[in-house]
Amino acid sequence: MTISSASSSSSTTQAPGKLVIASRESPLAMWQALHIQSRLQALYPETIVEILGMTTTGDQILDTPLAKVGGKGLFVKELEMALADGRADLAVHSMKDVPMNLPEGFMLVATAEREDPRDAFVSNDFASLEDLPLGSIVGTSSLRRQSQLQARLPHLKIESLRGNLQTRLRKLDEGQYDAIILAAAGLIRLGLGARIRDVIAPELSIPAVGQGALGIEINANRPDLIAILAPLNHPDTQVCVEAERAMSRALAGSCTVPLGAYATCEADHISITGFVASVDGKQMLIETASGNRNQADALGKALANQLLAKGADEILSALDGHK
Repeated sequence: MTISSASSSSSTTQAPGKLVIASRESPLAMWQALHIQSRLQALYPETIVEILGMTTTGDQILDTPLAKVGGKGLFVKELEMALADGRADLAVHSMKDVPMNLPEGFMLVATAEREDPRDAFVSNDFASLEDLPLGSIVGTSSLRRQSQLQARLPHLKIESLRGNLQTRLRKLDEGQYDAIILAAAGLIRLGLGARIRDVIAPELSIPAVGQGALGIEINANRPDLIAILAPLNHPDTQVCVEAERAMSRALAGSCTVPLGAYATCEADHISITGFVASVDGKQMLIETASGNRNQADALGKALANQLLAKGADEILSALDGHK
């Protein structure tokens, strides 16, 4: 994960006349862009901050699981094109959608404070996963969630669920699913926290890498933006997400691979738990590592090596689409 270490404060940084934020146009993505817009306007009252809404390839392909059509990078490609050609100065992403290796010419300069990173159980008829009867249909678009659900509750039927958050809730309300699993952060941010029947503890459903965190990406040829955007960075979130992404990167992680990682930090200490699994959950490897927060990247790599030593490479090599 490339994060600038710029420490300039907004009080000593020359405020730009205008900033343009590139964002997907889904309600959640726009909430995220508006959130960053408001923070920038508070930091730089004289700056005009605009949002460039865009529809990405990932938003257009809704009838096929992401793992089969190119992965979560489909949600950021068009935004990066806007950065490259100067239509936008920065892009706001859900960090869980950002590929582990950015294309040449781009960099992440800030990771905003994390919202609740846990998965949320949403149902109109049942209070928790454990209450679901035999054969209940659970909707999720995530191989990570699917593998963990199948490992814990093999009596459930998992079916693909695509679309923005509101579309997924509508499909639940129409009776297509008995329950769906969503990121708690998105529901909370859109004021839909009341739809959450239960939050799933991280030890039962290890979150996606970067889940709940927002990332700020720029064109690497715009070093003038580094100090301007530095105040948006939340150091604790940054180091935790850095460790998670390092683990995933070392395992060639993407949405075609059922894996997850979740790091927490306190003072100078960081702890991270990660897993790799087969899609059906019959093979599941979970490991934990801890160390100094200044070694977040190395800690993530060390965790990946622990998983590889236990046989993660065999699981990964057996997965369709894994290169």
